[in-house]
Amino acid sequence: MSLTDADDLHGEAGPHERAASTPPAALPSKDAMSAAGDLLRALAAPVRIAIVLQLRHTQRCVHELVEALDVTQPLISQHLRILKAAGVVRGERNGREVFYRLVDDHLAHIVIDAVAHAEEGPRP
Repeated sequence: MSLTDADDLHGEAGPHERAASTPPAALPSKDAMSAAGDLLRALAAPVRIAIVLQLRHTQRCVHELVEALDVTQPLISQHLRILKAAGVVRGERNGREVFYRLVDDHLAHIVIDAVAHAEEGPRP
């Protein structure tokens, strides 16, 4: 009886056997992975995460974000520029105000899932 057969009898395969029997996952293109990395870097600041959470249900203008997040207007504007450049938010002028909204719902899900994971704490 081989080592693999013995592992099968116990219902457990060693890590090398599992890796060898599972075909490698198909990867997206390098361009897609690069774009995903850019997106994740754009979301990688606590203030930007908070902005995305604020925008997940409705559009907001800068002064509403300043009030909700208790940070300065220049800081909010700086983070909005980064999110806008990354394609996370889009601004629409209405008179003197610019209202920001998420480009799509997928972005809110990414942030919500990341926050939920972080709140779960370390896993064994």
